[in-house]
Amino acid sequence: MEISWLGHSCFQLRGKNVVLVTDPSTPQQETSSEGPSTLSKINASIVTISHNHPGHNYAQGVGGHPRIINGPGEYEINDVLITGVPSYHDDQHGKIRGHNTIYVIHMDDLVICHLGDLGHILHEEQLEEVADADILLLPISGGNSVNATMAAEIISQVEPRVVIPMHYHPTESDVKPVPLVKFCREMGVEAIDPQAKYSVTKNTLPASMQVVLLTPRV
Repeated sequence: MEISWLGHSCFQLRGKNVVLVTDPSTPQQETSSEGPSTLSKINASIVTISHNHPGHNYAQGVGGHPRIINGPGEYEINDVLITGVPSYHDDQHGKIRGHNTIYVIHMDDLVICHLGDLGHILHEEQLEEVADADILLLPISGGNSVNATMAAEIISQVEPRVVIPMHYHPTESDVKPVPLVKFCREMGVEAIDPQAKYSVTKNTLPASMQVVLLTPRV
């Protein structure tokens, strides 16, 4: 599998036979009519949407007439098994920002968990669903979702083999964004070079937990 980050909470998971896009965001180019967006160049079989907020639900920007998954439930599409797990966008049971769906994706013998805009530490019923995740895609910036400290606690709950942070905004300079600095400090890791994409199979998963940084493809 090849994992690319398209910015914010949007990833492209390119498997052997299926392309899946998570939380497609509205690109700046689309809103300003300056030209085609990255999403417009992508054909996908499946799109998952964690919640219906701008920046996470631009399914019409993805080509290929994909199947749209937008909420909790169990789905099987082209041999990909997906479980949508109910959760909240805040730590007040959704009273502030509403609901969020965590997606557990079984694809190419790997289990990928996309937390969306999760706003709280995992509850027991959610942890039961995501505990087998090999790869965890999670927000780190705080504000509208979990911050770096909470993200580190969620990682200790799930114990994945690979962690890929999202929902922060890299700068064009060599200065790392503050949320990423805080997250790396929480995880006890030092300099990590971002990469354009991450290629992995079940057999090449790291033996111990590894943080992977991706350069957004925008």
